[in-house]
Amino acid sequence: MRVLVTGHQGYLGTVMVPILQDAGHDVTGLDCGFFASCVLGPPPADPPSVQVDLRDVTREQLEGFEAVIHLAALSNDPLGALAPQITYDINHHASVRLAHLAKQAGVRRFLYASTCSVYGSAGQDLVNEHAPLRPLTPYAESKVRVEDDVAAIADDSFSPVFLRNATAFGFSPRLRADIVLNNLVGHAVLTGEVRVLSDGTPWRPLVHARDIAAAFLLALEAPINKVHCAAYNVGSESNNLTVAEIAQSVVDVVPGAKLLITGETGADPRSYRVDFSEFRRVVGFEAAWKIADGAAELYKEYISAGLTVDDFATKFTRLPQLESLRAKGFIDESMRWITPDG
Repeated sequence: MRVLVTGHQGYLGTVMVPILQDAGHDVTGLDCGFFASCVLGPPPADPPSVQVDLRDVTREQLEGFEAVIHLAALSNDPLGALAPQITYDINHHASVRLAHLAKQAGVRRFLYASTCSVYGSAGQDLVNEHAPLRPLTPYAESKVRVEDDVAAIADDSFSPVFLRNATAFGFSPRLRADIVLNNLVGHAVLTGEVRVLSDGTPWRPLVHARDIAAAFLLALEAPINKVHCAAYNVGSESNNLTVAEIAQSVVDVVPGAKLLITGETGADPRSYRVDFSEFRRVVGFEAAWKIADGAAELYKEYISAGLTVDDFATKFTRLPQLESLRAKGFIDESMRWITPDG
């Protein structure tokens, strides 16, 4: 199948593209390049690609594809809080516009990377795809809006599916250090401490980047009538853990690391446990990676690649990376390139 992957130079896209290619799909990337240089270890081999801001994609750039996998987004809650309107412009408006253009261009399948954070504060009970959506951040709110608006244009010629990923973890050549497990392992390696600023009680569902890629591959290849215009949680019930339990898994892996739960930021209202059985029932998805295995993988890769404090805090953390591009004059206040070779 001829597939366009938006955000192919991001954390998830860099892992997903070779998995799609190994399955025999003809993959083209589309990315604006904000994080293309944020590489830890050997540089990845990118597919043929189009460099364009998501807000500027044209219908002609989408013609000839059988499917679009839409990963591109401003993916960070602190960034969403700092620049909510830009988050909505890119994550919501540009994503819906992309879906409309894809439909006009004759693209049949549209796979959208949503998030389990749409459930917000859900308490102790497992939530499934029919649970009330309670997004607590502009990032999560934008995902809910895209699901609603894209579902509204689904028909016999245009089939979207919404994959609500649990919080990602695991190594990618284009690392993200601002997601919980990746962050805790990095601090343990660099400082010897696993520091939890909340009280450690919020629940988080986690899923490895490679498992997310496997889930998208299954949805891409599933009969359309099985997944048409449906939302699915992507992850594993065994990876529903509290932040304190996630932190303990890091202590168990990183030699000499000490756990510190400071509680200085208080209880995090974002707390939810997720039921992943529906996607398992429909397409047979089973997550392969446990949190402990991901912590061990990250520790090994961080040590092997010589992760530094400066890179961990800037290049591999979304908000500082974008602030750096802006400070250097490469992007403007609206997150558009001024000098696109930065």
